[in-house]
Amino acid sequence: QVQLVESGGGLVQPGGSLRLSCSASGLAFGTYWMNWVRQVPGKGLEWVSSTNPPGSSSYYSDSVKGRFTASRDNGKNTLYLQMNSLKPEDTAVYYCNLDIFGAGYWGQGTQVTVSS
Repeated sequence: QVQLVESGGGLVQPGGSLRLSCSASGLAFGTYWMNWVRQVPGKGLEWVSSTNPPGSSSYYSDSVKGRFTASRDNGKNTLYLQMNSLKPEDTAVYYCNLDIFGAGYWGQGTQVTVSS
């Protein structure tokens, strides 16, 4: 079965950086668009980025554009999110996600806290 496992979250000061990873198994990873989505407690899900199957193109929400970079290594079945110039409003649980024929798959999430 499809399994997604995020890692790399933590506590960082404003202006700092973190790199998230999402390790995937149980699927032909290199054939699917992959997404990063975040959620602030008590609020809805916010789309962060989407990366095409070969990893040649990524798209970003306006709130993270220019600060975050998504990438993937299809040989390692892993999706990454490099987060720079972090702000307190980036504090959230970050999930990787994909859709396969209308069925959504999610990891357990990794907490990112930006605070001084």
